Amino acid sequence: MASVVLIEDDVDIRRLVANGLAANGHDVESSNTALEGLELAVNTSPDLVVMDLGLPDLDGTELLRMIKAVSQVPVIVITARGADDVVVKTLDAGADDYLVKPFSVEQLEARTRAVLRRGSADGAASTLRVGGLKIDVAAREASLDGEPLDLSPKEFDLLRVITERAGTVVSKRELMAEVWREPYGGSDRTIDVHLSWLRNKLGESASEPRYIRTVHGVGVKLVDPKG
Repeated sequence: MASVVLIEDDVDIRRLVANGLAANGHDVESSNTALEGLELAVNTSPDLVVMDLGLPDLDGTELLRMIKAVSQVPVIVITARGADDVVVKTLDAGADDYLVKPFSVEQLEARTRAVLRRGSADGAASTLRVGGLKIDVAAREASLDGEPLDLSPKEFDLLRVITERAGTVVSKRELMAEVWREPYGGSDRTIDVHLSWLRNKLGESASEPRYIRTVHGVGVKLVDPKG
């Protein structure tokens, strides 16, 4: 489905991730150092780079900047560093997604599909559909059961992020980092308010959900109500 360069120095994690991606049809080349991984990313023109931050020869954030300076390839960062400031710094440095260890291969595959959809130049691939919900990412338009949704910019971005990851839980910290580009601190009021407005426009509520399901203590998940 896609060519992937994996840059990870932990042997067990590298094997697990490589095998999981390969099992889903991806062609994977891997490296255990930053400089070798950079060479692979430049010379093989992959569809996606999956990389750790804690590499033996160079900090992953610096490697990320080097990759983005010479290529438009999307990058998913996988790391044990889950602090809010690190997440935001890495996304601001050019990461297209951020996954904190430990994670499941299934979650990584879902993130891979979402990142590849976002990076695709194919107009059809920029359209997301879940049930009666349709999102045209390029045009920034959304509709429900054929009726256009009147969304604010933040509401659209919030809906896009959870739709791209349909079926998987998205934490509030991730939403704050990806939609607001701010570290998620002590209050989740901003996210809760926007989720409430979004639910209202989708004709549902937190107590009677259809598309947006709350996973208490974790985050939210968008699902097909007929699935």
